[in-house]
Amino acid sequence: MTSTRTRWVLVAAMLLSLVVGVVLLTGNRNGTAQHDTPPPMATPVEVAPVTVGRVTESVGAVGTLQANESVMIRPELAGLITKVHFQEGRAVEQGKVLIEMDEAELRAQLAQATAALEIARLNHERTRRLIANDNVSQQELDQAATTLKSAEATHALYQARLSKTKIRAPFSGYLGVRRISPGDYVQAGTDIVNLEDITTLKLDFNIPEMFFSRLAVGQPVEVRVDALPGNTFEGRVYMIDPRADDVSRTISMRARIPNLQAMLRPGMFATVRLVLGQTDGALLIPEEAVTLQQEQAFVFRVVDKTARWTEVKLGAREKGMVQVLEGLQASDIVVRAGLQKIRDGASVKPLEST
Repeated sequence: MTSTRTRWVLVAAMLLSLVVGVVLLTGNRNGTAQHDTPPPMATPVEVAPVTVGRVTESVGAVGTLQANESVMIRPELAGLITKVHFQEGRAVEQGKVLIEMDEAELRAQLAQATAALEIARLNHERTRRLIANDNVSQQELDQAATTLKSAEATHALYQARLSKTKIRAPFSGYLGVRRISPGDYVQAGTDIVNLEDITTLKLDFNIPEMFFSRLAVGQPVEVRVDALPGNTFEGRVYMIDPRADDVSRTISMRARIPNLQAMLRPGMFATVRLVLGQTDGALLIPEEAVTLQQEQAFVFRVVDKTARWTEVKLGAREKGMVQVLEGLQASDIVVRAGLQKIRDGASVKPLEST
């Protein structure tokens, strides 16, 4: 009985030794595998070189287009409309007769003034000859001269009134909506039709006063309107208000926009880009390479296939590119796409931008 128990104890001890050996062997193998793990693979990222080019510094604003010249045609005299010589919406030349008013009464008054002028002129000539022979006094000659001047003035007055019965276009342009008809009796100042010169338009817009020192007559502007998407119109500043608005703290400016094809119309809302200046030799990177954190800007700079988190100072933006004022050099390469997959010090595989 004792020998049997002894055998079982020996067997158990041998089994325990085998288990311990297997565990130790497995542990050594695991340790060797961990020691031989290869380094992590480089993350492929799209990169772009820092380029050197020109940037245009500008400031945006909104504005309203105005006609170069705009006027409401109105009569200066009360009278009856006899003829209308224009069509609504059509172009007219400067000096064209638009409206004729009844002139019968004024012609009669002018004829009367003409007769009075002729009598006054003859009387003055007769008196002037008589005074040479001492047949009339100087006072009578002075009275005749005064009468002549009064008759001339009355004649000129009726001539001027008669000329106002024909209303002419003060400048070339396009006519608007007609507000009268032949046969209407109108008072002085009655609206007849609006006339707009739109071959050149004026653009009114405001710029924050912080840019005042950089504003100048002749600066170019680029204009876009919602009615014509994809079209850009160019013009130049010709007026800067010397006074800032004390409520909005802005400076009023006005530019001229050529409109020879009449694509633009007065009253349109416009988006304005005022060009403040241009810089050559600027360092440029794609906008998507920049990461903003609070008020700071960062990029991943690629150095020996390693991403380096670099703070940069930005300047003007130009068609998908942004100027770098500090933090990069012309020979640097930055990560353009794949920024979310890497961190500072990560190994990267640069891929050219497509």
